[in-house]
Amino acid sequence: MSLGGAPVLQRGSGIPVVMVHGNGVDHRCLLPLDPAFAQPGVFRRVYVDLPGFGQTPALTGRGGLPQLADWLEGTVRALVGAEPFAIVGQSLGGLLATEIADRVPGQVLGVGLCAPVVYPQAERRTLPERCILHSEPRLLASLPTADAENYADMSVVQSAANYKRFARFVLPGIRAANVRAMAKLAREYTLPRLPVEGAGQWPRGVIITGRQDHVVGYQDQRRLRDRFATAELVELDRAGHNVHIDRPRRVLTAIRNFAAAVAAEAEEQGP
Repeated sequence: MSLGGAPVLQRGSGIPVVMVHGNGVDHRCLLPLDPAFAQPGVFRRVYVDLPGFGQTPALTGRGGLPQLADWLEGTVRALVGAEPFAIVGQSLGGLLATEIADRVPGQVLGVGLCAPVVYPQAERRTLPERCILHSEPRLLASLPTADAENYADMSVVQSAANYKRFARFVLPGIRAANVRAMAKLAREYTLPRLPVEGAGQWPRGVIITGRQDHVVGYQDQRRLRDRFATAELVELDRAGHNVHIDRPRRVLTAIRNFAAAVAAEAEEQGP
């Protein structure tokens, strides 16, 4: 399906769940979470490629984070109309998910966050030291140089099984990313007002982080809880920025719990 030049993947029917990936990847990065929403007739999963990533053309003009947020708001409104919906975001997609929750108050049933960006500016982030708990030199040596570098930069526990997940869900988006669009985004990588600094409460949510996440950290994310009426905070050891790749079963359990809470909220609100 194509919506205004933005290809999306849709699966299932029911409550819309908008899936928003992070910087430098595409919608495929979030496909490991799909089984949590796969109950027949309960959720319509909508995977969006942000501009400059996957199959979506880059934005013209400035192409900064405010413009990305405006584009996503327009896309979400076109996709779900006035329906209540949930939104799930990974990394930069997490920051955008909370921004959308502020822009459409009362319509969002739940916000799922996976290693979300809290502060776009790196100097404001509370980060652990870069840590590799288990290395696999032979594995890295067997890979093409660029793939090995991308994997080594993010991996916390290197293994053949972990790399297989990375190669399937993360690497294709890295290869497809528009480097010029990323450069424009980097020049204006902030919002006028960050969601963590806003007022009011979001509905149900889950915040999943990795304790070895050297990209966005895990401590700043605790501040997001104050904006949720009900939120589960899941901090996982032996996990980095790709927490759902590093700890797939534990993350999927948390997302399933979130999905059940969203379904219950939708039922309580009624038609």
